[in-house]
Amino acid sequence: MAVRYPEETMTDSLQPVRRVAVYCGSAVGSNPAYLAEARALGAAIASAGLGLVYGGTNIGLMGAVADAALAGGAHTIGVLPELLAGREIAHDGLTEFVLVSTMHERKARMVELADAFLVLPGGYGTLEELLEVVTWAQLGLHAKPCIVINTAGYWDGLLAFLDSAVAAGFIKQKNRDLLRVAANAKEAVGMAVEG
Repeated sequence: MAVRYPEETMTDSLQPVRRVAVYCGSAVGSNPAYLAEARALGAAIASAGLGLVYGGTNIGLMGAVADAALAGGAHTIGVLPELLAGREIAHDGLTEFVLVSTMHERKARMVELADAFLVLPGGYGTLEELLEVVTWAQLGLHAKPCIVINTAGYWDGLLAFLDSAVAAGFIKQKNRDLLRVAANAKEAVGMAVEG
């Protein structure tokens, strides 16, 4: 595992032109469909010839996505803050490992490295990352696809809330439309490639 700090990590011709960031849980969840979808997403990313950017751990859905992407030959970059590096959760088999100082740097680096954002089930951290990249799209800070994979209806409650926020006048429909929904990993990767 090569550890690189942000100032040392440069895009070069050996890395794929297109990468997707995946946000997801550090747990596997209670429904076996979540783990199956994470593995399917890693495989679909590799099959499409894309690179993966993710949170850098070997646990939960995060580890499952990375393992499947690596098994399929995808260039896989993990971005981990120093705060978590000493907890023995860092994935040691990645193509590239980027160690950053803070959680804020982690999120910014992942946005910088990715051309699209795919979101599997997860908890507070996943939700926060999702809402941040959609908010940044709303503000015009990027124009990259933001796609939730609604495995077993996991995101139904959030999607209903967003629709109610539109009805209540707090989110414009054009901004609600920035968050796209895929039924499964294969559909999400296709949507990401199409842009």
